[in-house]
Amino acid sequence: MLYEMIAVVRPGNIAEVKDIALKAGTLLLQNGGVIRSLTNWGPFLLTKPVIKHQQKLDSGHHFILRFDASPQVQEKVRKTIAIDPRMVRCGVVRMVGGDKLVGEHGIKGMSEIGAEGPVWKKGSSSPGGGYFGRL
Repeated sequence: MLYEMIAVVRPGNIAEVKDIALKAGTLLLQNGGVIRSLTNWGPFLLTKPVIKHQQKLDSGHHFILRFDASPQVQEKVRKTIAIDPRMVRCGVVRMVGGDKLVGEHGIKGMSEIGAEGPVWKKGSSSPGGGYFGRL
């Protein structure tokens, strides 16, 4: 199945981000997973301040890892990454149509939104009440 992991690491040290991405990738490959893409989003402000390991954080370095793996391997990777003290947040979502290659369906995840940001589809009256996606 195709998954997308969005991870937020403590800001300030790119070596920590690379180390965590390497740890996740190595764990995936050792357990029969396939890495589809790794996207570095860079530092962003968090929606609200977070206290992790007695440290208040208001920003974090974001990266996205898209991979194919079994549900058991995905759970193992998520749990291993989440307990790392350098992590702020981590979430994994299963991509729709993940049983086939990304190119066959044209699946676009958050990692492909780009600098111009998302576009609201016609017919939505407000950002909160409409369909969020690309035209």
